[in-house]
Amino acid sequence: MQFSVYQQSHIGGRKVNQDRMGYCYTRDALLLLLADGMGGHLGGEIAATIALQTVSAMFRLQARPYVKKPERFLEEALLQAHHDIQAYAATHGLPEIPRTTVVACLIQHNCAVWAHVGDSRLYWVRRKQVLACTRDHSHFEYLLERGRADPSERNTHPDRNKLYNCLGASSAPKIELSQQHSLQHGDMLLLCSDGLWSVLPETEIVHRLATSGVVQAVPELVQMAAAIGGPQADNTTALAIAWQGAAGTIDADALNVISTQMLAEDAVSSTIVAGDPLPEGSDAFDEDDIEKAIAEIREAIEKSSQLLK
Repeated sequence: MQFSVYQQSHIGGRKVNQDRMGYCYTRDALLLLLADGMGGHLGGEIAATIALQTVSAMFRLQARPYVKKPERFLEEALLQAHHDIQAYAATHGLPEIPRTTVVACLIQHNCAVWAHVGDSRLYWVRRKQVLACTRDHSHFEYLLERGRADPSERNTHPDRNKLYNCLGASSAPKIELSQQHSLQHGDMLLLCSDGLWSVLPETEIVHRLATSGVVQAVPELVQMAAAIGGPQADNTTALAIAWQGAAGTIDADALNVISTQMLAEDAVSSTIVAGDPLPEGSDAFDEDDIEKAIAEIREAIEKSSQLLK
């Protein structure tokens, strides 16, 4: 495999950066991860860290040198992360369980498949066009699916930031999986937190990726979002790759290209600090479940906001 990669995070106007990102790869598989911790001093950064450690640890165990059942792996890994967050809270006597959103993408054999919980997003871009984007697990998107909201309200609707799905909540997360998609040379995959996509229009994100490449576009997008947000800016994090292909010639002007061809079959390279999953201690949401989940998550955020004052 050959790919360019770049990642960056900005704390924004917050006291703590609760976003986490990273990637790891073997000779034949690449895993991209991004988590956006929720809840301020209630430990959102703990939940995000555990999520990355758990999923990457399971990748280390199963990618030999590739994952046999990618969809099953992503689903089981994110569910295990959910249990590990709950177990951590119980073991350490935390008054509330930390929570996080997460998006994960697994690439192998020139195909990508991804999974997400919450509103951390993945964009798949090819030649200035968005081929796919994850659907936020927000109340607005729920209303939109049922014809009770209009797409034009996506950036202004009061429920656009009300989440009903995350890791660490009392109810099991609903893990949304994509189909497997064949990648072409030059395709870009961007994982980002809501600190970026909620501030910058999709057209700007795509334009920067398509014209600048990931090494230049990622820091530009992160800095732009932080600047627009100003003193109230959220944590802003992005991780992107430009796919070069399973093998073959690397673009002459490609920057930061990683080639995995020389890795041993059992070797794993990672930007994520390894952590073993803790011992383990859905059905789709209906509207009552969503309202209950939103109330629970919002209550946790409001409590943490009081702590930050």
